[in-house]
Amino acid sequence: MSRGKPTGAWETIKTVFYAMLIAGVVRTVAFEPFNIPSGSMIPTLLVGDYLFVSKYAYGYSRHSMPFSVGPNGGRILEKMPERGDVVVFKKPPENKIDYIKRVVGLPGDRIQVVAGVLHINGEAVQRERIEDFVEMTREGNIMRAPQYIETLPGGRQHRVIEYAGDNGMADNTPEYVVPAGHYFMMGDNRDNSADSRFLNEVGYVPAANLVGRAEVIFFSTDGSAALWEFWRWPWAIRFSRLLSGVG
Repeated sequence: MSRGKPTGAWETIKTVFYAMLIAGVVRTVAFEPFNIPSGSMIPTLLVGDYLFVSKYAYGYSRHSMPFSVGPNGGRILEKMPERGDVVVFKKPPENKIDYIKRVVGLPGDRIQVVAGVLHINGEAVQRERIEDFVEMTREGNIMRAPQYIETLPGGRQHRVIEYAGDNGMADNTPEYVVPAGHYFMMGDNRDNSADSRFLNEVGYVPAANLVGRAEVIFFSTDGSAALWEFWRWPWAIRFSRLLSGVG
C-alpha cells in the first residue's frame, strides 16, 4: 500500500463518524424518538408506545438541544402550538424531566374544570360519552373507565377518560389565567395526570420549555415480553398501533 493512502479501518471510522454526525443533526433539528413510561395520556398514548417528536414544529430553544445544552432565552423560528397538539416539554420548574401532555390553553386563556368538564374562556367544552375504555393490566386484571370524545374550540377532537368519574381530585378547579408566553397542559387520562392544574407541581409551561410535537407512533409493546424473550415478541407488539398518527 502506498504511503498516505487511507486504510480500510480509517474509512470505517470516517463512515461511523459521519453516520453519528448525521444522526445527531437529525435528532437535534428534525425528529427525536421518545417512549411513553406512564399512563397520563391514555387512551391517546399507552405505556410502551414509542413515537417520533418533530423538533422543528415550534422552532428551537436550548431544550431542543441534547441535554438542554445552550444559552437561556427564547426560541428561534418560534411557532405557537395549536390548541389540541400533543407536546413534549421540559417540566417546570426544574426544566429537566420530559413530560408529554395536550395543549388546552393558549396565552391569555381562562381555564377551569367544573364537575369534570373542561371550560375555556367561560364556555364548557363539548364532551360526548362513548363506550368505556377497557384496559388489561400486566397482572391480568380488567379495568374500565368512562370515556368521552372532547371537542376543543376550533374543532380538534380527542378521547379522554375519567377513572374516578367526575369526582377526581382535579375535576373541580379554580379558574386559571394563562400568562403571556406560556401554555396550559392537561393529560387525556384526566384523573391520573400531573399537569398544569397543579401549579406547585407543573403549572404553566413556558414556551422555551417546548421540545416538540408528537407526530407518529413507530413502535408499541405491551411489556409482556422481555428484550431477550424474542419468541414472545409477536404477541407483545401492538401491531395495530404501528405508524399511527398522534392526535
